Amino acid sequence: MKTFDNDSNVISNAETDSESTPQNNYEPVRYNALKHGILSKQVVLVHEDENEFSDLLTSLIDEHRPTGPTEIHFVEELASIMWRKRRVLLAEGAHINRGLHSVINNKLRSTIPTAVPCNRSILNEDTDLHDLMKSTPEQVIQSHQEATVDLAATNKAAEILRKCGPNAYKNAQRALSSESLNFWKDYLKDNEYPDTAEGLAQFIQEILWPICVRMEYETKFTPAIQAQTLGEGLRAEGLENLTRYETHLDRKFERTLAMLLKLKELRSDK
Repeated sequence: MKTFDNDSNVISNAETDSESTPQNNYEPVRYNALKHGILSKQVVLVHEDENEFSDLLTSLIDEHRPTGPTEIHFVEELASIMWRKRRVLLAEGAHINRGLHSVINNKLRSTIPTAVPCNRSILNEDTDLHDLMKSTPEQVIQSHQEATVDLAATNKAAEILRKCGPNAYKNAQRALSSESLNFWKDYLKDNEYPDTAEGLAQFIQEILWPICVRMEYETKFTPAIQAQTLGEGLRAEGLENLTRYETHLDRKFERTLAMLLKLKELRSDK
């Protein structure tokens, strides 16, 4: 019975000692690292969110549970490297945006013909790269479908007028899409064409058909134009320094993490 009591005391004391060891009581370490960390005070710039960095550091402390100033330093170093890698992505985005702005606002308008070098029908000074770059894949598909239908309707109207059958003028107007028909009526209001079958045929040949063909080509090749614009705006040669810096950060992260894990392993073996 006495032996049991002694053993109980030993076990109780061991549990108490275990609970008081730094490995199992890292909350003070966690608090001090956030409040007094040397790197934490320097890595966050004035315009950056200090709370966001604190959240990052907290998550790393919770993951690695550092004990002692050396392990705390390693965890802080990991947080600072990840924070600086975030800046690399911001810098990369800013570089690409600057390049895109330059390409889109280039008065030479060489991007579109370069994207589709074998299709001269797509060349037009009125094409707005801003609108093309904002188009989503779904919008591009829908626009191309609408342009294809509009071109087919215009060709049908032109064919009706060429055959000169009874009610050709009326049937040709019915064949046009509603948008093209309204376009024709606007020209009639301005008295630019006579309100006859001959006038509509001339309007289709000179105005409507070239627009429909260009729109069909433009919507068909919008993905290629978007890719060309992004490629020219990327200006990869200007990203070389950023790439080297990012590689440096990756290697530094790997070394720091390896040292932290090795130190924790050595301490656990004692």
